[in-house]
Amino acid sequence: MPTRRQRLGRTVGVLAAVAVAAAVPGISGASSHREAPLIAADPYVDNTDVYAFVSPDNQDTVTLVANWFGLQEPNGGPNFYPWATDARYDINIDADGDAVPDQTFRVTFTTDDRRGKDTFLYNKGPVKSINDPNLLFRQNYKLEVVDSAGKSKTLVQSGRAAPSNTGWASFPNFQTIRDQAISKLPGGGQVYVGPADDSFFLDLRVFDLLYGGNLQEVNQDTLMGYNVNTIAIQVPKSMLALKGDAKRNPVIGVWSDTEKRTLKLDPGKATPQGPFVQVSRLGNPLVNEVVSSAAIKDAFNGLEPVNDGKVQALLDRVTNPELARLIEAIYGIKAPMTPRNDLVEIFLTGITTKAGGPIKVDLNSQLMNADVNPKKFSPSEMLRLNMSTPVTEKPNRLGVLGGDLQGFPNGRRLTDDVVDISIQAVEGAALTGKLVPALAKGDRVNANDVRFGDKFPYLALPSTKAVNSR
Repeated sequence: MPTRRQRLGRTVGVLAAVAVAAAVPGISGASSHREAPLIAADPYVDNTDVYAFVSPDNQDTVTLVANWFGLQEPNGGPNFYPWATDARYDINIDADGDAVPDQTFRVTFTTDDRRGKDTFLYNKGPVKSINDPNLLFRQNYKLEVVDSAGKSKTLVQSGRAAPSNTGWASFPNFQTIRDQAISKLPGGGQVYVGPADDSFFLDLRVFDLLYGGNLQEVNQDTLMGYNVNTIAIQVPKSMLALKGDAKRNPVIGVWSDTEKRTLKLDPGKATPQGPFVQVSRLGNPLVNEVVSSAAIKDAFNGLEPVNDGKVQALLDRVTNPELARLIEAIYGIKAPMTPRNDLVEIFLTGITTKAGGPIKVDLNSQLMNADVNPKKFSPSEMLRLNMSTPVTEKPNRLGVLGGDLQGFPNGRRLTDDVVDISIQAVEGAALTGKLVPALAKGDRVNANDVRFGDKFPYLALPSTKAVNSR
């Protein structure tokens, strides 16, 4: 496992490779799904969303959810949607604010394919348990936690990932399968690895001149019916906090990434070789979609957070956001004055009076942690969560802007309407404390089409209905 210094030194080489590869054309996606040209061609390892919240039914714990492989049409057989076996799927925690992981939850996969030469089917009959002999395609995973020195500890040696839900005839009770796929962790906590309904709800037509140029292209959840691959981990707060003390050091930074090796391609075979490099990354939602320009999207996916503050092209896109200028040009709503130090707090430092920005509240910067050395603090893009914020009995979908301090951008709950929040933030709502009236209705997709669960992993079960039938 690489040490911190090795990880930092490797970043330069990764960026150089990504910069060269950025000239390769690709498909630009939406949400955080296939948002950059290179990752569009490798959806197996594409980070789509990250969530971090105090568990509502177990408030001594935090739940971390990271999704990959978006836009899964449920009926995508015969191969469906496996995890890559040549990749590392990571969820990173930074407790001291230096933008380098203090610990990384790392999941790697192996495949047990029992189809052989006998069949093309994923399963040969109804699957009633996760070990049912009718299930022919299986994936197992190893979950490790890696510390800042690169030392790893195995939490789950051979966990079973829940399979793709191929339909009601094959999986008459997928809830049972999912429950069996939840593994307990030493020291408390649990983990689920497998498919889920895509928890990101929004109208993706924001990319058609911001909802058609007249706010007529709204009220359509364009991710409805699609699934994702998800890793959900619930652990005690003390496991995440600096020095294990969540009372003195309640704020953590969270982001996911994927590392992958180069593939040597031979006819009918692909063999991984060489070192692992970061190919995808995600912290706050929508950053690589609407903050980064097209020229730096691939480079951002290869950039580690510790180097964010050194990329002037990225910083300029935060302090002078393109989206605000587009809204002014298309809708005539005047953009807030620049530089946008409020957005620097939201995306790069966390919100705290110590950051010296315009938002005068102590909310979710690692600078609030009693044992953080301010001289080592590094502005960087990640999702920040104050674990001491009480769970809201009746959550407001607009989070902090709606007066609900437990919501986004203080972490991210499954029910947070991050598109409406982000558009309002870009338009200066965090500066004025008031929503911009002309955009108050947002995209009019205010909740997921399927209800989330009340207990871990909280995610809705994967859909089995064809998207084109809706």
